This record gives sequence, structure tokens and C-alpha cells, in this order.
Amino acid sequence: MRVIVVGAGVVGTMHAWHAMNRGHEVVQIERETEARGASLRNFGQIWVSGRAGGEELDTALRARELWEEIGARLPALGFRPNGSLTPVRGDLEVAVAEAAVARPDAAARGYKLLTPAEARAVNPALRGEFDAALYCERDAAVEPRTAQLALRAELSKSPRYTFLPGREVRDVVGEHAVRDDHGDTHTGDAVVLCTGAWLGGLVRELAGPDLPVRRVRLQMMQTAPLGEALTTSVADADSFRYYPAYASAALDELNARRPQPATAADHRMQLLMVQRADGGLTIGDTHEYEHPFAFDTVEEPYEHLTGVVESLLGRPLPAIRRRWAGVYAQCTDTTRVVHRQRVREGVWLVTGPGGRGMTCSPAIAETTANELGW
Repeated sequence: MRVIVVGAGVVGTMHAWHAMNRGHEVVQIERETEARGASLRNFGQIWVSGRAGGEELDTALRARELWEEIGARLPALGFRPNGSLTPVRGDLEVAVAEAAVARPDAAARGYKLLTPAEARAVNPALRGEFDAALYCERDAAVEPRTAQLALRAELSKSPRYTFLPGREVRDVVGEHAVRDDHGDTHTGDAVVLCTGAWLGGLVRELAGPDLPVRRVRLQMMQTAPLGEALTTSVADADSFRYYPAYASAALDELNARRPQPATAADHRMQLLMVQRADGGLTIGDTHEYEHPFAFDTVEEPYEHLTGVVESLLGRPLPAIRRRWAGVYAQCTDTTRVVHRQRVREGVWLVTGPGGRGMTCSPAIAETTANELGW
């Protein structure tokens, strides 16, 4: 079988990975010289903790297994099973964490509610004041700026793999074939379009104007090296308001009695923080849903995040080295893990994982491969 994959972000590259590992020939086409979208502009988190029970959690747990398997084969991915801690303050936040630990799927996630001393034993960098911390053992991380490069370097060792950068697919030609802006036609037994947040142009022509996917913009930042190990990923209690696993009467009470600060509410914020291989911290994020998106980044969210991080670390944040904005594609029905649609005979569109893309991409691609009979 010959598989044409359009897009070299993490979702596209994982489709190429599964096709190759099942013995097929793969041509992967990318409109940029290298992918520059949401696959690089994220935390690199394999984030199990906040996923909705059912299909979303099952997908995340399967993806976690696959990331670990691939990471053992490719150390350059930077895979590490670091877990996560969400420090909480006050009875209202503690109650939400207790409700999470009481979930029937808590054991599958590796949830534990830790005392401050127990949390600092797991992550000594958390020297700030808090009353407890929700630990999720199943969370993990990879290096987002280099993961696709490591995967593609391994794929490129095989003569069955071809990478064609700097080519934008402009048309679907008959069945099982696409034409790029160089005028070349690429024919296979299956074509998978993994175009990320590129939802106009050819995607709109193929999927129609009612594609149930929207674009979401975020702001993030990265610091200079911390100078010590941040042994887990870290979230704050605002993540309870964002992730579906934490929905409960206790969360309703928290929202009613202690709403978010204005800046966090205005920018739909939560704190997520992961240490990079160089010791720096990736910190975010915001969520913007209304079009047209801003073309600039604003300082208030960065100032808010800095304050939250410093209160948890109990020390000043290192200098900010990078700030950026990104855009990802999310299903408008946020309970759906991904939008998978046959848009022509032999041609499938796979998009809209939202903030789950880095976490769930190996399992999303595996499901595509299974459904298409690769």
C-alpha cells in the first residue's frame, strides 16, 4: 500500500509513522520547509489528567502507551514519564481535587491527593505555599520543537519514506491522488489530509462550509534555564475550570464563590508549566475563540502567569527568552476527540483535536490506520 500524508505536524507525522510501521510506502507532503504550527507551539505534554472520562480518556491513555513505546525506541523525542502536580489553596480548591480523586477512573489516571510535604518530596522546586496537590502519575512530556524532527529522522532511514517539503497541495485529482503547487501529482491507495489549523482553501472546498471545526488562538512563553529540576509538570487550580475531568458540584461551588481573577477570566487562562531539556520553562496559556484573532501578543496574561508561577515556586521566575502565539484546530463539539471525514473516495481529512493534539496524536493515527485497514 502507498499512503499519501499531507501535513508534517505531529498528527500527520504520526499517521506516517503508523503507515510505515505497518510496512507501507509513505509520501509526506508539507507546505512549509518545516512544520511551524501548533505542533511546535505547545507544552509537549502527554496530558492524561484532565481528560473527559470515556473515549477521550481511553484515547489519551492509549496514546500515552504509544508515546512511551516510541520514546524507548527514539531517545531524541525526550519522552519522560514525569507526572504532574496541581497545587491547591483553600477549602474550595481542595474539594475539587478530592472530587477528582473520588472519580471511578481515578486509578487509571494515577490520581493521588498529596500533602504539601509529599508534593515537595515529588517536586522540591515547589517552595511556595499551598494546602495540598493533586498528583497525576500518568502524565508525561516530550520536546515539542524537536519531536517531529526525531520521528522523521527515523522514518527517513527507510527507502519506503519520502518527505516533500515546500509543497502546498492545491487539488484532489480523481481518486486517491493530490496535486501540489509544483504541478506534481501524488497517487496512493489512501490520502490523509492532516492540515492542522489550515481550514480554508482546499479543505473548505473538500469538506464544505459547515466543517464542524474552529480555530483557537493561544499565547505562551519560555524562560531561561531555571537552574534546578522541575521534576513534574505543574498546573494551577484554574485548570480545574478548563478540563472536563474536574466537572463536579465542588467545581460549581468554586466558580460561584471564588471566580477567576479578571485577567485570567478575560483571556480564559490556566497555568500549565513544563521544563524543557535545556532547563527552561514553557508556561501558558490563553484561549481566544472570537474571529478575527488579534495579530499581537498582550502583556497582561504574561504578567498574570508570572505571578502565579512565582507564588508556586517561591522564587523569582528566570528571564523570559521567548513569547509566541499559536493557532490550533478544535472540534466545535469539544467532547469529540477529532474530526475524521472521508472527503473524496480514498481521501480522508483528520483535524480538530484541539489542545489534545500532542497528547493524543499517536492514538488518533492508530485509529485512522485501523479504520482504513492499513
